[in-house]
Amino acid sequence: MSTDFNYGTGRRKNATARTRLYAGSGQILVNGRSFESYFPRKSLQMIIRQPLVLTRLLDKFDIKVNVQGGGVSGQAEAVRHGISRALLQVDVGLRGQLKKAGFLTRDARQKERKKYGLRAARARFQYSKR
Repeated sequence: MSTDFNYGTGRRKNATARTRLYAGSGQILVNGRSFESYFPRKSLQMIIRQPLVLTRLLDKFDIKVNVQGGGVSGQAEAVRHGISRALLQVDVGLRGQLKKAGFLTRDARQKERKKYGLRAARARFQYSKR
């Protein structure tokens, strides 16, 4: 891989993905492993490829990603967000396509905290009248 790259940071829930795009042949490495072995579910692999398929750049870049925090689903969506942001640095003209698909918007939803006196965030203990 060359030393020239484009960078993008993606986040989702508690996951953070630091993404680097190099000119290459389409290889994607996540934490030093191929993304197929890191994300064995086909749905998560599809999520990661979405911005590249949308922009028809699937085999134009080698991608290196360091992702940490959160679960596998949040990590996959953080990687998608990071790839989308890095693609913007490659070509600003892709912004319309990526924005319309919703890949540039940071999904701000977080897990709601558990409240005291309750069983979960909103679930109550069962009430018995008699």
